[in-house]
Amino acid sequence: MQITQSLHTAILVTDLERSEQFYGKVLGLSKINRSLNYPGAWYQVGNYQIHLIVATIVPTENPNEKWGRNPHVAFSVADLDTAKQELLNYNYLIQTSASGRAALFTQDPDGNIIEMSQE
Repeated sequence: MQITQSLHTAILVTDLERSEQFYGKVLGLSKINRSLNYPGAWYQVGNYQIHLIVATIVPTENPNEKWGRNPHVAFSVADLDTAKQELLNYNYLIQTSASGRAALFTQDPDGNIIEMSQE
């Protein structure tokens, strides 16, 4: 597997308006459009993004939950199918993106969520 860059970090928030005030006004980050249908806000930092997601799911408690709606770091990979097969070869669980886009999620040994997509 070849990771080519880090894409974004997802941060769970409880009060979107308060968080948008902090990230947009206090830190001065540029808010960008997003097309997903759950509450949140995306901010651009150079070639990197911060994804604010309104907390509705307890992270990693249940492998049937949508992992992408939990805190995670996202990486671009050279070949998504190769990354998927390598994770499976090492007996790591994977979950495809609930949005239908070409992305997958896995967990590190401590349960931290890792997203991979082919950019």
